[in-house]
Amino acid sequence: MLKKRRYFGTDGIRGEVGKPPITAEFMLKLGWAAGRVFSKGGGGKVIIGKDTRISGYMFESALEAGLSAAGVDVRLLGPMPTPAIAYLTQTLHAQAGIVISASHNRFTDNGIKFFAHDGTKLSDRTELAIEAEFDNPMQTVISHRLGKAERVEDAPGRYIEFCKSTIPFGMHLWGLKIVVDCGHGATYHVAPNVFKELGADVIEMGVEPNGLNINDNCGATSTQALQEMVLKNKATLGVAFDGDGDRVIMVDHRGERVDGDELLYIIARSRQEKGRLPGNMVVGTVMSNLGLEQALASHGICLTRTQVGDRYVLESMNKGGWALGGEASGHIICLDRVSTGDGIVSALQVLSALKLFDRSLHDLKEDITKYPQVLKNVRMPGGIDVTALPKVQESVQAAKSELADTGRVSLRLSGTEPLVRIMVEGREEEQVQRLANEIAKTVQAALDKV
Repeated sequence: MLKKRRYFGTDGIRGEVGKPPITAEFMLKLGWAAGRVFSKGGGGKVIIGKDTRISGYMFESALEAGLSAAGVDVRLLGPMPTPAIAYLTQTLHAQAGIVISASHNRFTDNGIKFFAHDGTKLSDRTELAIEAEFDNPMQTVISHRLGKAERVEDAPGRYIEFCKSTIPFGMHLWGLKIVVDCGHGATYHVAPNVFKELGADVIEMGVEPNGLNINDNCGATSTQALQEMVLKNKATLGVAFDGDGDRVIMVDHRGERVDGDELLYIIARSRQEKGRLPGNMVVGTVMSNLGLEQALASHGICLTRTQVGDRYVLESMNKGGWALGGEASGHIICLDRVSTGDGIVSALQVLSALKLFDRSLHDLKEDITKYPQVLKNVRMPGGIDVTALPKVQESVQAAKSELADTGRVSLRLSGTEPLVRIMVEGREEEQVQRLANEIAKTVQAALDKV
């Protein structure tokens, strides 16, 4: 049985900047520890990319120093989307890739994600091996074995060409007016160019990062401004990415939000139409809307569910040999194109589907009748799990009993933030809202007694 990990969560290491483990001192040791594991004591090469938050400069330097001390060469990409780092880790034949990002979180947070040499996430064993190195004193290799650092100047261009290659050769976006919101994040200098080079008329938003404005009322986590911009400019559609570019949310020509469940359905139908949906199976999570499951079933496509988190979606896809999976948050994985979730590539797959069916984004999303779903977050002190307390469990069971077979309830701890996440889904919106509020009150009351 594997040991419990000290630092790594479900999506790398993440937290508030300046508070352990998100400190410069920790990152220095992390770079050294990772270098020791990836090089196996014999050099090697690791690439580092980051999003646009201000603390990325500090952590990039610390990781670079630690890797160099371990005798590992470093290739610096600068601000680049997370999936670009997965891709470039493979094409540059590096032992590993490191992403400095806290994804959709505010600029006050940051974190670290790793990719293995093949662009996939690290195994539990590798993460434990890195953590084990923290028990050893940090030692610097002799001078002639120190790692060298170089900047990869053409990284954005390489990734832009890759993104364009994921849709049918010769496909263009002529005549489409697309509003692209990069959330002042890592896609700001990449995503607009992808759509422009494919022939779209692009209106840019969220492309002026200052280190502090990442995900600030913009991007995939806050689409109100994008919705207004689509309507104002009479655009064909809008596309929004989160801070590190692995998620996408879209907006149709009527200014209506199109979430990850709806995008996943559209891509699945396109893959099925082309005979490229292995097993007619799609992987979702416990949070995937019942409406998605029913819409897929009407076309003979099955939805299998995992725990929340792209790690679990990907594990299920690999185990079953499935090619498509994702989450309502817009994290979609097209394994026939990429090794991880990729917002730009997913958006292009949706646009390819619109061409295939010759239908608008609005019309295709209307194929799904979504159930009302209410999400509640309750902040909690770190290290406390109130989800198993009797009073909380009684509240959850009462909600499940009332909904019977007409809805679902999910209560879980966030893997990235100190939150209890509550989801209630059913046919009647008022009932769903009431039940979610009741569970949230019970959780808060339980926390107040701890």
